[in-house]
Amino acid sequence: MSFNSPTLNNILNKILVVVNSKPIVAIKEGFMLTMPLTIIGSVFLLFAFIPVGGYPEFMAGIFGEAWQTPLFQVVGATFDILAMVGAFGIAYTYVKYEGHNGVNAGILSIVSLLIVTSGFVVAPDGVTEIGGVIPKAFLGGKGMIAAIFIGLIVGKIYSHVLNKGWVIKLPDSVPEGVSNAFKSLIPGFIIILLAFLTYIFFEVVFQETFIETIYQLIQTPLQDMSDSFWGVLAIAFLISFFWWCGVHGPVIVMGIMGPIVTANSLHNQSLVNAGETLIAGENAKIVTNQFIDQFITVGGSGLTFGLVCCMVLFARSMQMKQLGRLSFIPGIFNINEPVIFATPIIFNPIMLAPFILAPMLSVIMVYTSINLGFVGPFTAVQVPWTTPIILSGFLIGGWSAALLQVCVFVMTVCVYMPFFKYQDKITAAEEKQAEEEAQKAAQPNTADDRNPSPIGGTVTA
Repeated sequence: MSFNSPTLNNILNKILVVVNSKPIVAIKEGFMLTMPLTIIGSVFLLFAFIPVGGYPEFMAGIFGEAWQTPLFQVVGATFDILAMVGAFGIAYTYVKYEGHNGVNAGILSIVSLLIVTSGFVVAPDGVTEIGGVIPKAFLGGKGMIAAIFIGLIVGKIYSHVLNKGWVIKLPDSVPEGVSNAFKSLIPGFIIILLAFLTYIFFEVVFQETFIETIYQLIQTPLQDMSDSFWGVLAIAFLISFFWWCGVHGPVIVMGIMGPIVTANSLHNQSLVNAGETLIAGENAKIVTNQFIDQFITVGGSGLTFGLVCCMVLFARSMQMKQLGRLSFIPGIFNINEPVIFATPIIFNPIMLAPFILAPMLSVIMVYTSINLGFVGPFTAVQVPWTTPIILSGFLIGGWSAALLQVCVFVMTVCVYMPFFKYQDKITAAEEKQAEEEAQKAAQPNTADDRNPSPIGGTVTA
């Protein structure tokens, strides 16, 4: 059973036009370059804050009181430059899809980001300014939205100049590297001049840098919106709804919201690094990328691992039994495309309700648990998205987060069960009908093919 609607298709087509536009694709793919840094940095960060009692004292007894310092060096060199890497990636991706070499555009994007960022930091006394220093805070979590603006603007200008042919052309005999360098001179000068004028404008008008202004006026409200209960509930709904409509929900939603919730986790980590205790609702953000990855899409979008377990344990139809067996191992590692397409869930009105309801109930459970202090707010520790349930919870938040994952899993089984039974009943009936028709077709025809005689005998044809 499935459902389709011309009106819904028209809406989805319009959404896809926006989603597949160059700016959105550039943001999604550009920030993908930060993934290796966040995962590698998380490993070192995890070693600095392993959630086991007595661990800090044990390490300090072996390596001294400053045992975390080398670990923080790696953390700072990865998490604290995510905005800069994102700016490079966005400009590079945009220009690449315009058909040009995007490396030079990515470099110009980094330069532009540095131009509109302060060239000093304030000393602990709150008065003295120390020059010749780049504030890493605005190259990391606080600079996410500014990096998006800069990457898109640089990519657009660079591509436009090259498309118009406003470049210094050298003979074909000149090496390609030299030719590309001269080709970037005119767009590079325009971009850097624009960044220069932007720096002057914001210093004169706002008495702050561009990146600080964007953080206060745009990024902070966006982070607060994403950190609200209704904000994360909308994220959970849209991820599942888009998938049900046949569109990859996490790619769309997190391609846009990913930098914002990542900034939330980096905000929490900065508080921990400063020696503060994270308190939800006061100084800490609740909704981070760990919230999304490990409680809204863990086991796959729609939390379908609960559905897979229903198939394995309770299915009566052969199709559901076989699908459950085939999907169990991938489901452990949060891969659920087999269930999405083979159940099917896409455009299936029976599965619409649990597919959307389970993640939204998970949001209620997790948000409430963090807000009430049963589970601590998450820091910047991340795990690969394929990390199995319970293990991923323990790594990002200790045993309390792992236990919460178990509770969420039990909830998903209960939510999917009645809908699964109804779907399984329909599938079993269809299989029985198909089997009966096959048996009927396979039975030999026992009727005599000869024509009957009026007197009871037979005549041959």
